Amino acid sequence: MNEHEQEARHKARMARKKALIDAAIARADQEKGLLVVLTGNGKGKSSSAFGMVARALGHGMKVGVCQFIKSRTDTGEEAFFSRQPGCEWHVLGEGFTWDTQDRARDIAAAERGWAIAERMLSDPSYQLVVLDELTYLLSYHYLDSDRVLDTLAHRPEMQHVVVTGRGASEALIELADTVTEMRDVKHAYRAGIKAQAGIDL
Repeated sequence: MNEHEQEARHKARMARKKALIDAAIARADQEKGLLVVLTGNGKGKSSSAFGMVARALGHGMKVGVCQFIKSRTDTGEEAFFSRQPGCEWHVLGEGFTWDTQDRARDIAAAERGWAIAERMLSDPSYQLVVLDELTYLLSYHYLDSDRVLDTLAHRPEMQHVVVTGRGASEALIELADTVTEMRDVKHAYRAGIKAQAGIDL
């Protein structure tokens, strides 16, 4: 096959592919607030969520961020996004369970944090709400799963929500519109490399 024939075959294949993609895009004509779940053991769940925060702010949307479990306030994302107009940022945890070693205290922190999240999830002016590490509050039974899922299901129609954390429940996955599972292939931490500013925090 000569170069001219190869180019002609490539062009024909791409034309067929374009027609299929264009038809699929045309069929996707619904508008609704999405529930996105980012789960799995791999790195990048929160980072992906904060990428969507940047997108939303770029479109002039109002964003709310609730960081559960985590207690540190020196991360690059908080330093940047908390200064941006239109972004309300809350660090609501007191550290991971192995830090606090106090279940009652963890449950109380979860309840305080969820009250802030519920306020956002009932207010249509928040066009994107990120619930970072929420999955842990459900898997550890710090919050009632039915209550959380009901709030997510009955939030304002056009409000987008992103939930992050390992071990997302089947019920949460079923409720979600988009679910991505991050797979852990390799991590610098296991080679003795500490968390790096700009990459991990």
